[in-house]
Amino acid sequence: MNHSPINIKYLLFLALVSAMGGFLFGYDWVVIGGAKPFYELYFAIADIPTLQGWAMSSALVGCVFGAGLSAVLADTWGRKNSLIFAAALYMISALGTGFSDGFTTFIVFRLIGGLGIGLASTISPMYIAEIAPAKYRGQLVAINQLTIVVGILAAQITNWGIAETIPTDFGPSELNASWNGQYGWRIMFWAELIPAGLFFFLMFLVPKSPRFLVKTGNEGTASKFLKKIGGREYAKNEIRSMKSSLKTNSRQKITASEIKDKKILSILGIGVVLAIFQQWCGINIIFNYAEEVFTAAGYSVGDMFFNIVITGSVNLVFTFVAMMTVESWGRRKLMLFGAIGLAVVYVFLGAAYYFEFRGWPVLLLVFMAIGIYAMSLAPVTWVILSEIFPSNLRATGMSIATFSLWLSSFVLTFTFPILNNLLGTYGTFWMYSGICVLGFIFIKKKLPETKGKSLEELELCIKKQNP
Repeated sequence: MNHSPINIKYLLFLALVSAMGGFLFGYDWVVIGGAKPFYELYFAIADIPTLQGWAMSSALVGCVFGAGLSAVLADTWGRKNSLIFAAALYMISALGTGFSDGFTTFIVFRLIGGLGIGLASTISPMYIAEIAPAKYRGQLVAINQLTIVVGILAAQITNWGIAETIPTDFGPSELNASWNGQYGWRIMFWAELIPAGLFFFLMFLVPKSPRFLVKTGNEGTASKFLKKIGGREYAKNEIRSMKSSLKTNSRQKITASEIKDKKILSILGIGVVLAIFQQWCGINIIFNYAEEVFTAAGYSVGDMFFNIVITGSVNLVFTFVAMMTVESWGRRKLMLFGAIGLAVVYVFLGAAYYFEFRGWPVLLLVFMAIGIYAMSLAPVTWVILSEIFPSNLRATGMSIATFSLWLSSFVLTFTFPILNNLLGTYGTFWMYSGICVLGFIFIKKKLPETKGKSLEELELCIKKQNP
C-alpha cells in the first residue's frame, strides 16, 4: 500500500503556531521574576512574605481555574477557538498589569493572565497531539515545551535589557525611586503584548483539530485537512480509526460517577501524580525566586539578571536534547533520569547553602539541575499527559491533570518564602530532593512506555496495563 510522505513543513507550522501559547506561558510565568525587586518596593510589600508569595503565585490561581475550564471550552468551542480566547487573555493581562497603580489591580490582571496560561498549557499540547502522526508526536508535542523555554529565555533577556544598571550602593529607597522602580518593571509586562498579538492573529490561520471535527460531524473538513498532512490513504485510515474510537467511546461517555471506576481512576492517577511531581520537584523556584536563590549564593541584584539569562540559555539547550531523545530513549527512561538526577543535585545544592559556599559552585549546581529538568521532567510530562488519556477522557483528563499541576505550582510558589524562612535555603532543597526520590519510585512502578503508538493504540495499551 503506497502512502504519501508526511507533510512535515505544514505540521511544523501548525505545531509552532499553537505552541505560541507555550511561549506566552513561559514569558508570563517568568517575567514577574525580573520585575519582582521593583514592584515589591513600589507596592510596599518587600518585607511581607505572605504578600510576596501572593504576588508571585496569584497568576497560578488563574492557571488553576483556566485548567479547570479548559475541558469544557475544548469540547464545546474546540481547541482552536479556545486558544484564540487564551491569546486575548494574555493581551489583556499584559496591558493591565503594566498600568497597575495599586496592588489589588496588579493581582486582578495577574489572575487574568493566569487564566490564559491555564487554558493554553492544557489545550496547546492537546491540539498538537491530535494533529500529529504517531511517529512524530513526541517531538512535535515537545515543541510546546521548547516554546515555553524560549518564552522563559525571552522574558529573562527582556528583563535584563530593560532594567537599567543598578549601583551596588543603592538602598531600597533609591531603588524604588529609580527608573526601574517606577517604569522599568511596567515595560517588562507590556513587552508581552507583541507575542500575544502575534499568537492571536496567527491562530486564525490554523485549522481545527481533526478529532474535534470528526466528533462534531465535520468528517469532510477533517479528511481534507488530513489529506494535506499525509495524503488520501493516510486520511482514510485516520478517519476510520477516529470513528471507531468515537463509536466505542460514545458507549462509554465519561460521567462523574464513572470517573470513580477503578480503570479510569488508575489512568487519571498517573496523570495527576506526574503533573504534581513536575512542579514539586522544585526547579521552578529557581526561575520564580531567582533573586533569593542567587543573592543567597552571594550575588547582587545586578548580577542576578545576567545569571538568570544564563539559566534560561541552559534550559533552552537541554530542551533540544530532550527533543532528540524523547523518541529514541523513550518517555519512561527520561522521566526516571530526571527524577533521580534532580534528587542527587539537590543534595549537593543544599549542602552548598548549608556550608555557605558562594559564587560559581552554587551556579554550576543550579545549571546542572536546570539541564536535567529541561531534558526530562519539563517536556516529557506534557508529552505523556497528551498521550495517556483515551479519547472520551482526553479533554477531561488533561484538564484534571493540568488543574492539579497549577494547583501544586501555586502551593510551591506561595510556600517557598515561608519554607525558606523556616528551613533555610539548604533545608528547602533537601526537602525537594526527598520529593524527587518519591517521584522516581512512582514512575518506576506505574508509568508505561508510550512512544511509537497511535493515540488509539495507547488507549488499549494503558487499559490492559491498568485493569
